[in-house]
Amino acid sequence: MVTFREIEAARERIADAVYYSPCRPSIPLSEVAGMEIFCKLDNLQRTGSFKERGARNALAQLSPDQQTRGVIAASAGNHAQALAYQGKLLGIPATVVMPKFAPLVKVNNCQKLAATVVLYGKDFGEAKAHADLIAKEKGLAYIDGYDDPAIIAGQGTMGLEIVEQTPNLDAVIVPVGGAGLLAGVSLAVKTLRPNAKIVAVEAKNVASFSAALEAGKPRKVAMHPTLADGLAIPQVGTNAFQIARPLVDLSVTVTEEQIALAILRLVELEKSVVEGAAATPLAACMSGKLKELNGKRVVLLLCGGNIDPNVLSRVIERGLVADGRLCRFTAIISDRPGGLADLAAQIASTGASIKQVVHDRAFASSDVSAVNVLCTVETRNHEHLAQLRAQLKSHGVETHDSK
Repeated sequence: MVTFREIEAARERIADAVYYSPCRPSIPLSEVAGMEIFCKLDNLQRTGSFKERGARNALAQLSPDQQTRGVIAASAGNHAQALAYQGKLLGIPATVVMPKFAPLVKVNNCQKLAATVVLYGKDFGEAKAHADLIAKEKGLAYIDGYDDPAIIAGQGTMGLEIVEQTPNLDAVIVPVGGAGLLAGVSLAVKTLRPNAKIVAVEAKNVASFSAALEAGKPRKVAMHPTLADGLAIPQVGTNAFQIARPLVDLSVTVTEEQIALAILRLVELEKSVVEGAAATPLAACMSGKLKELNGKRVVLLLCGGNIDPNVLSRVIERGLVADGRLCRFTAIISDRPGGLADLAAQIASTGASIKQVVHDRAFASSDVSAVNVLCTVETRNHEHLAQLRAQLKSHGVETHDSK
């Protein structure tokens, strides 16, 4: 079991190599969430995530002989990058095994940091099994990304900083994958601020911590696709779960739609680019599941910013859809001259903006005088969208939702 003293020792050990990230208040997010929101910006670390804390602490404690032979880890990306970067600073060779679905930006960054990158398996579990085999064959030290005591202690340094940076702290919302961050931060915060609430948040599609709470011990869960790829761990760590379980006050899950909307809010309001895992704390605040924190001083852990730009563009569009600001529907209009112009005029009269129009004559109704028009339209919000639909209906335009 990791102790608070080990977290304090880790802080001294990593001080010269890990960024003391800001934890600043956010007025716009506070207005959205109904809480006094502070954002711990560990997405500003050199490799874009909090993982550098644990990686540096673990690497610094290896024997000289093991440092020479090198280390290996399985990771969806952030732990791999942290290990590669901190290993490079210390002159320790690093090999990382990443699932084949790992974001390209994370794969490329690891390669740029001189790590040996192995792509293997469809998920983290398969990647880890392969990494274990390589470790035995080559005599490499396996550095577990979330359950190694040195990793947990290193991640806990974020909790020390949060307490220093946020007077009168009421709650901390922590993303959960393997639970290493949750264990370290909850231990640090609860030791210094026993009355502060610890809220664990995970993606509904990869809710391994909830499964462990229900079973009373870590157990594997089925993996489903998620925007929060950094949380896609099939089973929480044994050490991490033992530490975190008695310290966590509340555990909630968020949907993919809520994560996408939270990413959009952070880009627009906080001017912060984050990956799906880092958006889950805000998603939890906006989900309606944390009403007991209304008006309270709450810290969100923006733990990583390594999102693929191509994924980000798609996520932003999904967020706009969830927000009622982008919609697509099929309108059935007359195929005679002026039919499309009239549709466009009705849409424009409500203040909505047409982004794209596609005619579909071949698969329209049996009425040869009618045509289906697939419309992608930008609106202000759900209320504005409802007004647009009502306007079209009042003018006899039949519409259907399109996926």
